[in-house]
Amino acid sequence: EDDFDFADIMINQSIHTIEFCLNSISNTASYLRLWALSLAHAQLSEVLWTMIFLPTLKMSGATQPVAIMCGFSVWFSLTFGILIGMEGLSAFLHALRLHWVEFNNKFYDGTGVKFEPFSFKAILDEAEE
Repeated sequence: EDDFDFADIMINQSIHTIEFCLNSISNTASYLRLWALSLAHAQLSEVLWTMIFLPTLKMSGATQPVAIMCGFSVWFSLTFGILIGMEGLSAFLHALRLHWVEFNNKFYDGTGVKFEPFSFKAILDEAEE
């Protein structure tokens, strides 16, 4: 005897539809966060160029070569330090997004099986019994 309950199926499908919509919004927001980091990277690079190095090119006189060298080294150090840090953050966030948002939504199934780390001692204890 097959117990077909239309109400159960409707509730189950409604829950799956809501879950799908929430996952779509979550995935979109996650990619937007990565996009915002890349925009911040581009803008910060432009600001550092405009405010640090460009004024040294507009200088005149005997101190201009020294100012250009100092300005370039400050610009390069800040650009390298800050932007490499931002790229590291971007890579970290992307890996975190892939693990938590995509992997857990598609493949993870919490079955309630307790994790037991590998242990030679546990294997030897079982062999002795």
